[in-house]
Amino acid sequence: MAPGQTFGAERFEAELAEFRPAARRSRAQDRLFAFLDGLCSKAALEAYLRDIADSDRSLSRQIAELLELIRQYGPDAVAGAIEKAATARAFGADYVANILRQQQCPRREQPPLRLRDPRLNELATDPLSLLAYDAFILQSEKESDDTPGTETPRSESDGHEPPSGDDPL
Repeated sequence: MAPGQTFGAERFEAELAEFRPAARRSRAQDRLFAFLDGLCSKAALEAYLRDIADSDRSLSRQIAELLELIRQYGPDAVAGAIEKAATARAFGADYVANILRQQQCPRREQPPLRLRDPRLNELATDPLSLLAYDAFILQSEKESDDTPGTETPRSESDGHEPPSGDDPL
């Protein structure tokens, strides 16, 4: 053993953590883990709850809200929503609830418009690309910047213009 090294410190710290009230999970936390057991990994759920605790939110309130979401949507749906929220780094029961609402009301893709003339329904269009238009505009701007400013040449008088101050009457 090296000088200054503590023998068995890891085991002592683990035993000490069991006696600390803050280290033990609450009954609500135990219920949450029991409901989600096997649906998402214990480590992922612990990490998610730790991240909630690190925020300014009340962990006990967040756990109560997650338990209510389990009652409303079921454990499978809540486990999947927690994983999505954790991936998005969105920590809180409100984020999980939003994901669940979005999953319950997915947007349906609208069918393509069908026209009366079947030949028109078979037309295939090229994907729209504005690259040629952009190149044309950029070229036009470059050309206008390159050409020196010119004045419009004065046209000959056709006799219908009023005389200028320099012209004799």
